[in-house]
Amino acid sequence: MDGIRYVHTLGPQGTNLETAAHEWLRRRGIDGKVELHASLEAALDAVPDNGEHALAACAVYPALHTLTFGNLNRLHMVDSFIMPTHNMVLASAGADNPRTVSTHPAPVGLVSVETESRLVLSNSQAAIDCADGRTEGCITTIVAAERHGLRVLRDFGPVPMVFTIHQVLAVDVAAGQQETRGALL
Repeated sequence: MDGIRYVHTLGPQGTNLETAAHEWLRRRGIDGKVELHASLEAALDAVPDNGEHALAACAVYPALHTLTFGNLNRLHMVDSFIMPTHNMVLASAGADNPRTVSTHPAPVGLVSVETESRLVLSNSQAAIDCADGRTEGCITTIVAAERHGLRVLRDFGPVPMVFTIHQVLAVDVAAGQQETRGALL
């Protein structure tokens, strides 16, 4: 974990992962920066291999196993912690009983079986799609619902969540090999 100064995670602004990334930096006393991406996979593609960058993920991220095991040569899980999410809500721009709901795959279980789910890349994106009229409702965070002026139809409360930190390993260009500055494995 030594040397991490940038934590990359899922955006847009208002995701549980953004909050978790800031919380991890705070808990570690690191004066760092959080950068948001459309997906964790896009984040991994964008970060340099200099040991200063990490990804913040959560245990229920749909493809965390693929991200982890598919990148063992460049990415090591170096920390985890439990923190409650923002309250997860069903929100709407106007409909009392939305027939279509935008949702990230992780909380799709909160959508009623009578409702059509439309999968998006983040809880914040779900709120944006709902506010823009692409769906009648969304499963999102209370933060994103408020940011986009949505009405909360049901509040599921916070969810205790495991968040993980994955350091992008530094590459020793001269030797053509990776080194694990501070990796705890």
